[in-house]
Amino acid sequence: MTEDSSHTAWLQQARSFLHNADPVLAGLIEERPTFDPRAWLTELPPMDLYGALLFQITGQQLSVAATRRTLARIQALFGGRLPAPGELLAVDPAELRAAGLSWRKVSTLRDLAERMVDGRLDPDALSSAPDDELMTELTAIPGIGPWTVQGALLIALGREDVVLPGDLALRKAVQAAYRLGHLPSQQDVLDIAEKWRPYRSLATSYLFSAAFEPAGTPTAPGAALSGASETPVSRPPA
Repeated sequence: MTEDSSHTAWLQQARSFLHNADPVLAGLIEERPTFDPRAWLTELPPMDLYGALLFQITGQQLSVAATRRTLARIQALFGGRLPAPGELLAVDPAELRAAGLSWRKVSTLRDLAERMVDGRLDPDALSSAPDDELMTELTAIPGIGPWTVQGALLIALGREDVVLPGDLALRKAVQAAYRLGHLPSQQDVLDIAEKWRPYRSLATSYLFSAAFEPAGTPTAPGAALSGASETPVSRPPA
């Protein structure tokens, strides 16, 4: 079975499960018969786990436009791509600051890079670790919270059961889709999302699609990571 056929089979299974599990998602799925939750990833630069975390950290507390500009300047420092941990450590921190990162973000990215270079963190082991273990390891680093790690789980690792309860845009999307009279709390989102397991990533993508794109059109790049929470981005850059 090819990767594409395997993905198609998985997507059909996941759609069927969500359709049966949640009437609200059933409606969103029926409105978007050709929806591909991976489509927006093609608009992002290639990212390993460190690159995805750098991407997320860069966008914390920034608008879409500001994130896009900052990310482009960072890529320009490294020949048009995102750096590996050792490459980031080799650059003068002042250059990263000049690219648009705050000193706090520079410190976080360097701390993360140092742990990956000196062996305290093994990127390969992290990439194969269960979600909760990876979350525990990475959120021990100052400046990295759950939202940042959840985004990396989606972007770099393609994890299938991730939800971002602290994401403001997701909370708004849930409010609209479920016709709630209030902005749901993080716990409200988690409670609603419980019925989506083990396909919470796909359900989240459908909600973002409904919020940002009319039915029948492709999801906007970065729509699977929209919103601001803990310290993150409103929507990631295309």
